This record gives sequence, C-alpha cells and structure tokens, in this order.
Amino acid sequence: MAKLKLKGKDLLAIGYEQGRSVGVAIGIAMKHFKKQPKAEVLKLLKVIKDAPESYLEDEIWGSLAKLLIKREEENPVQQLRSEIIDFPIYGEAAIEEGAKEQMRTAMRLPVTVAGALMPDAHYGYGLPIGGVLATENEIIPYAVGVDIGCRMALSVFDLPSERLITHNEQFQQILTDNSRFGFDTFDDPRDDEVLHRSLFGELPLLRKLKSKARQQIGSSGSGNHFVEFGILELSADDNTLGLATGKYIALLTHSGSRGLGANIAKHYTKIAMENCRLPQEAKHLAWLSLGSEEGQEYWQAMSLAGDESCRRLCFCLSSPHP
Repeated sequence: MAKLKLKGKDLLAIGYEQGRSVGVAIGIAMKHFKKQPKAEVLKLLKVIKDAPESYLEDEIWGSLAKLLIKREEENPVQQLRSEIIDFPIYGEAAIEEGAKEQMRTAMRLPVTVAGALMPDAHYGYGLPIGGVLATENEIIPYAVGVDIGCRMALSVFDLPSERLITHNEQFQQILTDNSRFGFDTFDDPRDDEVLHRSLFGELPLLRKLKSKARQQIGSSGSGNHFVEFGILELSADDNTLGLATGKYIALLTHSGSRGLGANIAKHYTKIAMENCRLPQEAKHLAWLSLGSEEGQEYWQAMSLAGDESCRRLCFCLSSPHP
C-alpha cells in the first residue's frame, strides 16, 4: 500500500484554517496512520475538527483537539450580519449568479459600509472581480485583488496615422523589444527608480520579492493583459484630450503588478485569515485593520506594487520612432 501523503491544501479543503493546527494534524496523521487510505484519514481529521471536545483525552489526537479548542476560545469565528446591506447592480442581466452571491456575502461583513457591482463583474477571490466594497479603517487584501495596480493606459503619438501601415513591421518590433508576455522576462533586467525605494529593504517580504519585481518590470504578463498599436480618431464634437482633431497613432496597454502583487496579496491574506476568522463562505474576505502593524505593512507594500505596475506601463509606452 502506498505511503500516506498529506498536504496543507488537503486539510484546508475539509475546513481546517491556516495556522499551527494544520501542521500538527499532518504530523500526527503521518506518524500514526501512514499506511491508511488518504480518504479515510481526511474523513477522521474532519470529524476531529468538527468535534474536538470529543478527543481531548485521546492519546493520539488529544494535542490537536486542545489546539483547536484553544484557537476557538482565543479567536472565535466572527459572525456575518443576518441582513444584507442593499447595494446597486449595474448591468445585472449580464452578471453571473455566482458573482452576485459573492457580493451578497461581502455585504454581510460586520465591517462593510457600502458596495456595488459593476457591469463587468464576474466570480473572483472572495469579492467578485468588478465588485466595489467600502469598509471603515479595515482593508481586505483579496478584495483589493492579487493583481494590484491592474490598469489600462493610452498613449497618443504625434505621428501620421498612415505610418502604422507603411512601417507596420517596425511598430511590431517596438513591441517585441519593449515588452514581454506570459511568463517571459527580459534577459537583461531593466532598472527604474521604483526598484530603489527604501521599502524594498525595510519589509522582509519585499526584500524577497525585489528580484522578481526587477525581472518583470517592463513586461505585460498574460491573461487579458496586452499592448497594441492602433489609430485614434478625434472629432471636434468629442475631444476630451485637448488635441487637434484628426487621426493619431496610439498605444493601448493593459498590465498589472504580476508576481509582485500576487505574492503580496497571498502573504497578507494568509495573515488576515489567521487573525480574522470568518465562516467558510466568507473566509477569503478576512481583513486587516489599518491601525495594525500588518495592515500598515500591507498598505505600503500594495502601494509600492501599484507604483511598480505604473512603471511597467511607462516602459511599454516607449515613444516609437519608425
């Protein structure tokens, strides 16, 4: 029979929470039940989690039971409001039910003040992508998102629009030279002032992530991120840019913080979930107080990732001269 293999994610899937109890549970199981089927061990671990008081005197599971009960006493699960705060939904007919249900859960958080769903809303991490949630002096890392600073930018160039056709290959080369897509990074990492911010040396997490940020700056990532040249036509009736009417070559980019932002979000969400216990359906909406050390660290790190994302866009917007 194959040796038992358990991972933290296996226990999280049956309701265990991030923290010491996961490691203790795996350690006991691997020591005493290493030849048992994984499904049976997980079933037993769930029973212990749901009723730890029944195992306090158990020679094998007693230490885990005491740890589970102590956690419950010191840090009880915060209950959601029974009533859902009303919130507007824009473009409701096109929004999937899963996103609406996520928003209803978010609107029951005790720290929620207001919220709304935008027309592009879809299922996300705890809060729907396209969901807007207002809290007071609390911040939810997964509500902010894993791609911190994800944004779009338009750069308009004073070049004849026909040049995009006559010099098409050169414009393509500009994109090839000045950005990377997917997991691709630059062979010769670029430098930028944002990489010299003191915060990269002050926060342990950012010290570990600095090399990743350096490798990825100037890149576009994957998914729905893109960099594309096109023609922008400005008319006299609709010209919010303040430019003369006519056709311009323009560059539209969509990028984000990539690995830097994702790692920041995951790190501080884990801390939030350990200190702010919520019911299973709301666990990814755990928050940090902005008055706490962790909350301030997250805010500073997130802001830096947003600046780094902005600089990535700036690299992508290098002026073309074909």
